Amino acid sequence: MNKDVEATLKSIETENYFDRLFYRPIGYKIANAIKNTGITPNVVTIISIFIGISAGICWYFPHDIILALLGILALVIANILDCVDGQLARMTGIKSQVGRILDGFAGDLWFLMIYIAFAHRLTTQYSVPFEPWIYILIVFISAFSHWNQASITDYYKTLHLLFISKEKGKEFENSASIARRYKKMSRGVNKVITWGYILYTKNQERLTPELQKMLARIDNKYGNDIPDDVRAAFRAKSIKLMPLIDMNTFNGRSFILFISVIFNIIWLYFIWEIVVLNIIRMIIRNRHENICKNIENEP
Repeated sequence: MNKDVEATLKSIETENYFDRLFYRPIGYKIANAIKNTGITPNVVTIISIFIGISAGICWYFPHDIILALLGILALVIANILDCVDGQLARMTGIKSQVGRILDGFAGDLWFLMIYIAFAHRLTTQYSVPFEPWIYILIVFISAFSHWNQASITDYYKTLHLLFISKEKGKEFENSASIARRYKKMSRGVNKVITWGYILYTKNQERLTPELQKMLARIDNKYGNDIPDDVRAAFRAKSIKLMPLIDMNTFNGRSFILFISVIFNIIWLYFIWEIVVLNIIRMIIRNRHENICKNIENEP
């Protein structure tokens, strides 16, 4: 990868292969082109939200290959912009906690519209008992699965950054510290967004009990000064999980998503997300929890 592009990443260790190959280089060119225009990372994020939502609108209508392809294009552009906002933030130094939270929720809003579109398409394509409630249930399970998959993936990648360096891992927070900041905030949109982030982080903590024990042990023993050998021991094990972790990211679901839309087999995506990706998530979680348990027990 080009060194200039790499300099705009959090770390090459946590970057998805296809992101490094396709999305990040394009994102770098766009970020570099707009860095002196006054366009902020949050503006880019908001634009990506509307473009991503437009994909779901395109996919609301079945049996239209043009709209299917336009939706795919919209989602690809939205994901490029999802790269641009972070790269632009690191280029310009314009960063904020709310910006990071908003960036994290952007993809959820894209897929919310996609799930609504898919629920509609299922009701028009298939006649089954208890419809539309059976389709609403399927969509809810899929959306909940997606939320847990994205949540734990983001948590593991941010944790890995913490073990690279204190600077790279400063975005890693626990729900208690976010709650303390929340209490000091004035009423407004930022406080509402932060409240949502507290719930998001609590869910991450709920899913990772051994990780929480490891963090408590390290904090009690070392505070904020984690020794290099502890960092290296964790990273060596964590990085081996990255290919599996990447399966639960956008790139791990988008290929099947695009096939489902092009060939109008929407049920295929739900099987992939509810069955396959959840199995992968459970494998990742079990392996990661074992890593944390072993690190915790090291002298």
